[in-house]
Amino acid sequence: MGVPITFLSKYNPKQFKIAGLANSARYIGDFPCYMVIDGKKIYNRILIKRRKKDENST
Repeated sequence: MGVPITFLSKYNPKQFKIAGLANSARYIGDFPCYMVIDGKKIYNRILIKRRKKDENST
């Protein structure tokens, strides 16, 4: 799931792990690569994944 950078103030490492970063203004070769929601380009997002109950918080 992609969340705004303000998520970090509420981040709980026991509940979520940070999986990466989605950038809104990158290109891969000749292909634009950016986050679009409802047809609008959006700002960077932190990609998070919910931890399983039995997963360690490393």
